[in-house]
Amino acid sequence: MPTSNGKKSTKMHSKVVIIGSGPAGHTAAIYLARANLNPILFEGFLANGFAAGGQLTTTTEVENFPGFPNGIMGPELMDKFREQSRNFGTNIITQTITKVDLSERPFKYWREGEEDMEPETADTIILATGASAKRLSLKGEETYWQSGISACAVCDGAVPIFRNNPLAVIGGGDSAAEEATYLTKYGSHVYVLVRRDELRASKIMAKRLLSHPKITVLWNTVATECLGNGDLLHSLRIRNVVSGKEDILKVNGLFYAVGHEPATALVRGQLQTDADGYIVTVPGTAQTSVKGVFAAGDVQDKRYRQAVTSAGSGCMAALEAERLLSEEEEAGEI
Repeated sequence: MPTSNGKKSTKMHSKVVIIGSGPAGHTAAIYLARANLNPILFEGFLANGFAAGGQLTTTTEVENFPGFPNGIMGPELMDKFREQSRNFGTNIITQTITKVDLSERPFKYWREGEEDMEPETADTIILATGASAKRLSLKGEETYWQSGISACAVCDGAVPIFRNNPLAVIGGGDSAAEEATYLTKYGSHVYVLVRRDELRASKIMAKRLLSHPKITVLWNTVATECLGNGDLLHSLRIRNVVSGKEDILKVNGLFYAVGHEPATALVRGQLQTDADGYIVTVPGTAQTSVKGVFAAGDVQDKRYRQAVTSAGSGCMAALEAERLLSEEEEAGEI
């Protein structure tokens, strides 16, 4: 169908469209494909700054995903997710969705570069666009990202390069306190770099942090450079923001605990989100504030942010979408 500008329309209607290609998106796709709902999964093209597969494509060894007793590399794990989705019949499209209209059903959506064309439509949408860790753009950060620098202690703390070595955490809130305390299980000592002279963490978390014998808080301190041998991080250049004094802190690991950015710009103003931008779902479900739109994975999970919990919420979203479609078909509504 040609449009007014002469371009050919790619209008397509689907029962369910999945936006996102991490564990949540692919798990949802696997369940929906097995239910013969012919899901469409848009894996994006460097959407949210990540290659198809999301955050796990930037990680190295994954040791806490069930089924891999010897661990597995992040990119390989996502390749297996993708292969399984495709084998069961998911239509995977390597394009980014840049615009959606959730004001009425069927929902409308547009692919990148096709915003001036007739929209495609879907009876239900599963949002699995994820979140990304906030970075500090320190000198040397890119060199040592995932080679000594991480944004997830639970994911990476047990990796051999961190065991029995001094580690550092940047942040002053509850997340920083939790990460630092968790890392004491593996590191020889944990330094917490706090820009101010007080913590933003809750009283109970602050007390736990300050009383731990393996944790030292460096007040009024920021990191300015990540140093290493080109392969692995071995120290940080730090600066006291009050005195201006610089020093070298010997650490083999640096963990950012300065927050995450959920990839919700696509639906901003159309769905209920919390103060941090995460999509709000009905407790115990994947249902968002708009009927027929479901959210799974890190885009709605600010607490756990694990591959296995993302996969679980993808399953929930798929089963709920399947149930809704079945009920509406029986009622003759679609």
